[in-house]
Amino acid sequence: MTCHYPMTHLLSCIFCSFLLLFFSIFSKLTLQVIGGRVTAVQGGTAILPCHVTDTNDDLTQITWQRKTRKNPHNDNFITIQPRNGLQFVNGRDDRFKYVGNFNNKNGTLQLSNVALKDEGSYTCIFTLFPSGNQKIEIPLNLLVPPFTSVKDNLPTLGTEEVLFATCTAAGSKPPAEVRWLTGALGDKVRTTTNSTQYDNGTTTTVSSLFGVPTREINGHQIQCVISGDSLSAEETLAFTIQVYSISEDSSGQSLLESAVKVDGANLQLLSLTSDLNGLYQCEASNAYGSKHGQLYVHVTSGTSRVAWALFLVLLSLNVGAAAWYFYKSGRFKRYFEQ
Repeated sequence: MTCHYPMTHLLSCIFCSFLLLFFSIFSKLTLQVIGGRVTAVQGGTAILPCHVTDTNDDLTQITWQRKTRKNPHNDNFITIQPRNGLQFVNGRDDRFKYVGNFNNKNGTLQLSNVALKDEGSYTCIFTLFPSGNQKIEIPLNLLVPPFTSVKDNLPTLGTEEVLFATCTAAGSKPPAEVRWLTGALGDKVRTTTNSTQYDNGTTTTVSSLFGVPTREINGHQIQCVISGDSLSAEETLAFTIQVYSISEDSSGQSLLESAVKVDGANLQLLSLTSDLNGLYQCEASNAYGSKHGQLYVHVTSGTSRVAWALFLVLLSLNVGAAAWYFYKSGRFKRYFEQ
């Protein structure tokens, strides 16, 4: 049996389908999914913005995907629905918080305590009817401030160029700039800078300061300045060049000759006096090479006598207190009665 529809009804169906298709296409052309590039400092908080404008479509779900250093595959990790709210996929991570508004078609997330493992690309997907899925990608870039330090190389008086100190900016992203402000020293010192980049994207930059350790250069104050995009302001580390020397007596002989004794790999200090203050260096070598070691000794005059006197006083007090305790408790009496 064949069913015949009136021509007017058929035309109405075609017209309605055309209108539905027109509005669907028009809605896709006018709606906008808004996101943006995000930069955050390690340990801080990142806001991942995502919302839809210029559409009256019904929103049924918001889905978040990520492709990061820790998760190199682009996988779903959060879904947001009007009834269930935020739901984690493939493991919970309470650092993420939904700070958007579903009714306003806002899927913004907040990520606290950001780490290098979180750096990567985040995709926000809106499931709309009748437009379908609409998405945008939000790149997250991380800044890592460096750990900064200055190390004294403890130079001794001499006529050849040696390393005075090193200034280090460790583990920064992007690489930090390290430079020395040497003031009046001018060409009496020189610097070299080396950088090492690691697999996690961080870089350690070391600037070394060289010069001839003379008495004239001793005591000069200089500065190491560290700057970079990961620092809110330049960091300045003050440093004073200290050139160490070994004192000699009136005969021109080292005071150490009568105060120390060398026994193989051991150096014995025969008398603890302030004359022994200074930098001690040793060298160990074999067929494969050699290594140097350094130890700075500082002895304050009278320290040994004061320490022994204090020890004897404390010992006397402890013995006296113990005797008084036994006397008061009657244990001495019971002991002698036995």
